This record gives sequence, structure tokens and C-alpha cells, in this order.
Amino acid sequence: MVHKICDFPGNLAGFVFMAFLCYYLWVNLIVEKTDRLRGEVLIPGSKSHTIRGVVMGSLAGGISRIKNPLDSADTMTSVNACRKLGANIDTSGNTWTISGFGGQPCNPGTTLNMANSGTSMNLVTGVVSLGETEVTLDGDESLRSRPIQPLLDALNILGAQAVSVRNNGNPPVRVKGRIKGGRTRVNGISSQYVSSLLISTPLADEDTEIDVVNVHEIPYIEMTLKWLDEQGIIYGRNSECTHFRIEGRQRYRPVEKTIPADWSSATFLLVAGAITGSDILLKGLDMNDVQGDKTIVEHLRKMGAEIKPEKGGIRIRGAELHGTELDLNSTPDALPALAVLGCFAEGATRLCNVAHARIKETDRIKVMAEELSKMNAEVEEMKDGLIIRKSVLKGTEVNGYYDHRVIMSLALAGLIAEGTTKITTAEAVNVTFPDFVDLMKGLGANIKTEE
Repeated sequence: MVHKICDFPGNLAGFVFMAFLCYYLWVNLIVEKTDRLRGEVLIPGSKSHTIRGVVMGSLAGGISRIKNPLDSADTMTSVNACRKLGANIDTSGNTWTISGFGGQPCNPGTTLNMANSGTSMNLVTGVVSLGETEVTLDGDESLRSRPIQPLLDALNILGAQAVSVRNNGNPPVRVKGRIKGGRTRVNGISSQYVSSLLISTPLADEDTEIDVVNVHEIPYIEMTLKWLDEQGIIYGRNSECTHFRIEGRQRYRPVEKTIPADWSSATFLLVAGAITGSDILLKGLDMNDVQGDKTIVEHLRKMGAEIKPEKGGIRIRGAELHGTELDLNSTPDALPALAVLGCFAEGATRLCNVAHARIKETDRIKVMAEELSKMNAEVEEMKDGLIIRKSVLKGTEVNGYYDHRVIMSLALAGLIAEGTTKITTAEAVNVTFPDFVDLMKGLGANIKTEE
């Protein structure tokens, strides 16, 4: 069960108290070893696509319709923020209807609670920079640990007044617009900074040029550009995603789009199928979509997994796996699940070029090394990734750190561990994949929640 996420009051003491009361009920996941999984699964809609749809539909004038959205804590964070900025959003049913505010966000009159959603935090910060009133954006303890200063710096150069309230480069932040345009520079250690600028600058008063240094997660930038293409937004770019020129004084049109299935969520089910004697059909996935995490198919095949496209989906069967080296620079969200896969593969698996996985909901490199080690995994932490060797995992209690991808990955480890695995803070799965436990049960996994 999940409580509704509440609005945060203005004073700090009340903020902390209400954040504690209004977040999730504390839940554990209990997982027993499972020899095989069988069945079909319909993969839910993409979180990243859904949030972009909510933001662009809110920036547009007129009525937008988003079909097959992901209804999760992260996406509802973006919905609630955009509502307070002036959008009228109906999230009943499988089609969300958005009456946008035409590029002119209003004064929300309160702190915007971005909860645990980094994507929402970064994209909505760009939206707020288009307004003329000062707005504060804040979130939970995890969000407050994630850097946002590169985005604030870039917005300030464009004419905004954007500061980290605690002067530590992290949320909470205060932002006042309007951005005017011009030439700016941003550190691309997070693709979300780049996407935020790409979405907001078409509505600036002047043309904008963006220089990106240290670019990472290019597929997520390409996803944003695909949305801009569908909107008819005029921009120029180079092939490396390190320079963009965006015309100002543009407008967003109402969105009419069906959200594709989420490859990030599918990663967990694909890995589950690969490490057990399984036969699973994953339905709804599109290999032609721009989502970078579809490369999980290439990664798994490289390690020996049997994956075949079929009418209506992709089938994976359990097979003998072997370790290899995988470059995860474009797909850092896959690191936790692939770390578990490495425990099942013969030899050594090296996950590299993914140092930016340290600035997600947790330091996922450190956390996965520590928690898998508790389960008897042979894992070595590197500056930019992990080295994992085949291990006989043993069930124990591990900490999910309120990180949805860590929690689901540790649940996968529980499928192949001897004994019982208990994962704390499992309520955070609702951030992106509320149906994870039910879908796994439907496939035959020995998994349950414990309040």
C-alpha cells in the first residue's frame, strides 16, 4: 500500500515532519529461490516518455492526450508539479488529458514537491525558468543528495536567477525567470540537464546555443530530440550531441501520443529470465523506439542469453551465461540488474564507463557492491563500474536504500540465492514499476511484500 504524496509546507521543520509522514509505508520484499519462470508479461509504459509528454503537454496550448502513460510515483510527481504551474491534467483512465498553460507557468504559491523524481526535478526546473515569479523546488532526502548545479549555472547564463538554497549544488532550489536566450554551457554528466535546456529554450525570447561538455546518456538526449521533432521545434545539432542551436519564440503544439513500453522496466524481467530456467514472453516492446535501454538485448545476447523476437513481443529463455565487458555509458540504469547477472555468469563480468551511476537515487556502484557482497557475491568496485565474478549467492537481509532499481535488482538476486532474501525500503518500487511484484508472482516467482 502507498500513501498519497503530500504537499510540503513552507517551514523546514514542518517540511521534514510531513515528508516523513507523507512518503510511503515501510515495506520489505521477501524473496525465495525460484528455479524457473513461465508466462507472458505486458510491459508498462515508459517513465521517461511519460514525463516528457506531461511536461510538453503542459507547455503547449490547447488539449493534449497521452495514451498508455505510466502511472507511478515519479510520473505523478511531474503531473502534480505541472498542475500547480497552471496545467489542468486528468489522469483517470488509460489516456491522460492535459490542458496546457501555453508556455507561461503561473506562480504555484507553494514549494513544488518533486519527491524522489530526478527527471521531474530537472525538467520542471527548466519549465519554471520560463516564469517571472520565484519558485522553490524540493524533494526527499535522496533527491536532496543529487547535484543540480550544472543546470542552474546554465540557466543563469541564459538570464534566470537560479540558486541552490543550501549553497551545496543540490536541491532545494529557487528559480526565477524569464530566460532570455543566448549562449550557454552545461556539464552533460546527467542527460537530464541537457534535456531540460532543450525543452525550455524554444520558448525563450531569443535564440539559444548550448555547448555540452562531458556528455553522457546520449540516448536520453536523443529521446528528447525525437519529441522536439514531433512538435516541429526548429533546432540545429551536431552528431555528438555536444552543440545545439535552438530558435527562440517558438510554441509547443498539443501532444497526441501513445507512450511506448518501458525498456528500463523490461530489463529486470529480461535478466530474471536469463538467470533462471525460464521461458518468458515480454509484450509491448518496440526495438525501433529511441530508448537506450533496449541495448539490454545486445548485452544479454553477448553473454549467451537466448532472446528471440516474436509476434507481439520478445521471448527470453534461460541459458548458460558467460562474463564479458559491457560499456554502460549510455545506459547507466541497467547497472544494478546487470551486476546481478554477473553473479550468474561464468568468469568475470566487467561493467565499465558508467561513473555517472554514482549520482542516481543512490551511488549505485557502491550500493550494489556492498549489498551483493552481503549475499556472498564476489564483486569489486571500480571508479567507473564493477567487476563481478560468478558467485553462489546466499539469502540475507539487504538494504534497498529507497532506490527502485536497486530494490528490484536485489529481488532478482534473491531468485538465485540459497535461502531467503529480505530487501528493505521496497515501497520505492512504486517510483517506476508499481506492478513489479504482481507481475513477478504471475510468472511464478517466490516473492511477496511484508509490511
